[in-house]
Amino acid sequence: MGIIRIDDPADPALADYRDLTDVALRRVLEPAGGLYIAESAKVIERAIAAGHRPRSALVQEKWAADVVPLLPEGTPVFVVPAAVAEELTGYAIHRGALAAMHRPESPPVAEVVAAARLVVILEDIVDHTNVGAIFRAAAGLGADAVLVTPRCADPLYRRSVRVSMGTVFQVPWTRLPEWRDAREMLHAAGLHIAGLALADGAVTLDEFVAARHERVAVVFGAEGDGLSRRALEAADSIVTIPMAGGVDSLNVAAASAVTLWALRA
Repeated sequence: MGIIRIDDPADPALADYRDLTDVALRRVLEPAGGLYIAESAKVIERAIAAGHRPRSALVQEKWAADVVPLLPEGTPVFVVPAAVAEELTGYAIHRGALAAMHRPESPPVAEVVAAARLVVILEDIVDHTNVGAIFRAAAGLGADAVLVTPRCADPLYRRSVRVSMGTVFQVPWTRLPEWRDAREMLHAAGLHIAGLALADGAVTLDEFVAARHERVAVVFGAEGDGLSRRALEAADSIVTIPMAGGVDSLNVAAASAVTLWALRA
């Protein structure tokens, strides 16, 4: 295999890249099919460096020279005109390259958090942009691991990967079970569970930092709904970021960055 030039967007060889804008369809098909889509040469390079294996790549002619050297020998590279790429995927591929990557097996929770001092937990965050932005904050501000709940958006969805700038491959992560089992797992690992929420009795972030808990798992909830009742019940501490100007809270990605900066080693 190698470079394969295709001019027909209906070609069956391009099935992995068809109709990528249908979020609901991709969320169903990607995990079941064992694939995710990496976009841009930088993200593809980071995915491969993390040990992920490409099934194929889709590039426009002018980007082929940048992408082909990144791929393992023998990886099919489908070279298509820009118009074909846009018709195929449903959007303009401004960064010139996509790769269909084999999805790695998720590691056990205990393995991911075994040596972690600071863990981020995403509870039911369904916006892929927020998921990607939080992974980028986690990587840049020193979190050791990320855990996502069963109903959280897929960190390996194309938009999450792109917004994270490929840091979803840098920070170890896996999925938690439901809270009735997750709380016991986290406590068994020696983690203090801190839920970020507006709630009576919450301590400020400054107060929580001053308590100097040795190992912490910080839980962030979805925009609007915030943390679930079960998450609040599982938490050992409820923490809030003091706000001014009549604003009650930050966007969850911004809140994660502020919190991780405060808790940095």
